[in-house]
Amino acid sequence: MTWVDFFPIVFFPLKIIVLGVGMFFSIKWHRDQDKKKQEEAERRAAEARPQTQE
Repeated sequence: MTWVDFFPIVFFPLKIIVLGVGMFFSIKWHRDQDKKKQEEAERRAAEARPQTQE
């Protein structure tokens, strides 16, 4: 058996793992960015809201 026989056995699972990890971090990064924007918008809305004295 040569390396050509083992190439698909090694390459395809490795490719799936690398792409899966990349997709995970891509989704995580975008979700974190959305959360950061939402928190910033909520903070600005709270600062713009008049404070009531009770």
